[in-house]
Amino acid sequence: MMIVGCSGESGLSSSAPDEPVVSVTTDPESGAQDVSPIAPITATASQGTFTDISLVNGAGTPVKGELSPDRTTFTVGEPLGYGVTYTWHGTATGTDGKPVAVEGDFTTLAPEETRSANLNIGDGQEVGIAAPIIVQFDGTVEDKAAAEKAMVVTTNPPTPGSWAWLPDDNGSRAHWRPENYWAPGTNVNLDAKLYGLDLGGGVYGGEDLTLNFNIGRSQIVKANAPSHRMQVERDGETVMDIPVSYGEGNEARNVTRSGIHMVTEKFEDFLMSNPPFYENVRERFAVRISNNGEFIHANPETLGVQGASNVTNGCINLSLEDAQQYFGIAMYGDPVEVTGTSIDLSAADGDIYDWAVDWPTWQSMSALA
Repeated sequence: MMIVGCSGESGLSSSAPDEPVVSVTTDPESGAQDVSPIAPITATASQGTFTDISLVNGAGTPVKGELSPDRTTFTVGEPLGYGVTYTWHGTATGTDGKPVAVEGDFTTLAPEETRSANLNIGDGQEVGIAAPIIVQFDGTVEDKAAAEKAMVVTTNPPTPGSWAWLPDDNGSRAHWRPENYWAPGTNVNLDAKLYGLDLGGGVYGGEDLTLNFNIGRSQIVKANAPSHRMQVERDGETVMDIPVSYGEGNEARNVTRSGIHMVTEKFEDFLMSNPPFYENVRERFAVRISNNGEFIHANPETLGVQGASNVTNGCINLSLEDAQQYFGIAMYGDPVEVTGTSIDLSAADGDIYDWAVDWPTWQSMSALA
């Protein structure tokens, strides 16, 4: 008996499913370290679009960003934090209808130190025609050229000017001044993109700075010491012409410095000291014009010689009535042009001596010169 069996192939076959065609690339790539917080950050879908996408920080908060109209590119729209790990989340769907997860992470750099800065002018403030922009950092800036490139000044009307780096004073300091006095009515804007900027030596910028202010009327004090008088010119017209007394000049400390000073502060009452001559003497209507102790202020004790003799310790003395009038019209940034004395205003006389520096020298003090 023969048993006959069947044999042959089943006709069934198996193969791996097709992979999704969509691919997602991120910049920086996943796992990147020490990423600049101001670097461009993007995610791009190829052969597909993003269904949803987000970049979140360590606390799970999404970063602001924008998805392109065709939904193929997501671009981060704000600076990131220092020393933070960011993670991608979302889904991309390919032209074949198959989805893939958006994944990956990167970590931003953690600076050894950050550098902050302050400004001398308030946003929206009106200032005099000699006012510089002062950016005072809270420590040394090694890469001054990088910082200067990031600090952009624009003016309306256009005004020639330049940054200059003055010697460090409790930190690096950059001053921007025009070549000549500001035109009255000029609008000035500073946009300093310092956050995330490598300032050298492991130090990075701590925050951006912005400033917008206006130049007020033109008011110039003409102070010729040998004349024993002082004039205040506003918009080309003399509004005050008064008898005064300047520094006696018998020794260097008592010489009113020649050169363009600038009004920086005003005090209705101020205690003045000049050891060993006097200490904590109350003076009225004091307008500071330099940080070497020079003020324009009332001094009844010199009233009898005002207009005839110079007897002060370097200040410009006025009568009480004249001092009060001048006090009321003085503004931060007004120039005070002193002439006719034996010593010129210089860096030894305080933090603002900008107009004592000639223009070519000032330009050479730029880190980009």
